[in-house]
Amino acid sequence: MPTVEVNDIQMYYEIHGEGKPLLLIGGLGLDLSELQSISGWLGQRYQVIVFDNRGAGRTDKPDVPYSIEMMAKDTAELMKALAIERASLLGISMGGKIALDLALRYPGRVEKLILVSTSARVMNTKKRLWRLRFLGLVSSLPLFQSKHTQPRYAFLRQLQASSSYNCIARLHELHFPTIILHGKGDRTAPYALAEEMHAGIQGSRLLPFQGGHIFFLFGERQQFLDATAEFMENESE
Repeated sequence: MPTVEVNDIQMYYEIHGEGKPLLLIGGLGLDLSELQSISGWLGQRYQVIVFDNRGAGRTDKPDVPYSIEMMAKDTAELMKALAIERASLLGISMGGKIALDLALRYPGRVEKLILVSTSARVMNTKKRLWRLRFLGLVSSLPLFQSKHTQPRYAFLRQLQASSSYNCIARLHELHFPTIILHGKGDRTAPYALAEEMHAGIQGSRLLPFQGGHIFFLFGERQQFLDATAEFMENESE
């Protein structure tokens, strides 16, 4: 089982394919087994490095406070351990926040940014927090359960990290080719937050989809994959 020690944890990772390095950073409560339809397709074109964030999958799950900054450092240390100097980052939901923070803290390690169903801050309304906690409950049901069940405490640690992150004031520091892929029907990260992020990242491109927060896994998955590949191949971006 491929693991590497980063900071205070053992992190599980997989590498698929060859070519341009692309880090696939999963979201709240996700482990890499739930992203196989994405990593498998992209792995036919690129060297896809996919891993379980702290608190999920086969990576360690310490019961201590987490932060996006901590998880960005985990990701940078994984790159260092695997001798990956630079890579494009594809961050999904909470993983998009990790990608943003990594790009702000370690700009020399980033080639391009692909931000999916994410935002630079959150709207901490009671309704939204209830929705996220509900997602944590349904994730334990057999229909949604992955191969590696996430403990409730670990989900809450990730949720607190994601909900407290805010880098909106620093978006102007990002000067990487950036594409934002977001569903207009997203109720978890409302589309207005994607527009706000687009306005803050100079030269970024915002590509709307019709679906909700996980549009990339279901009805519009192929459109999402095609857009990602087109962005990766476009040398002008």
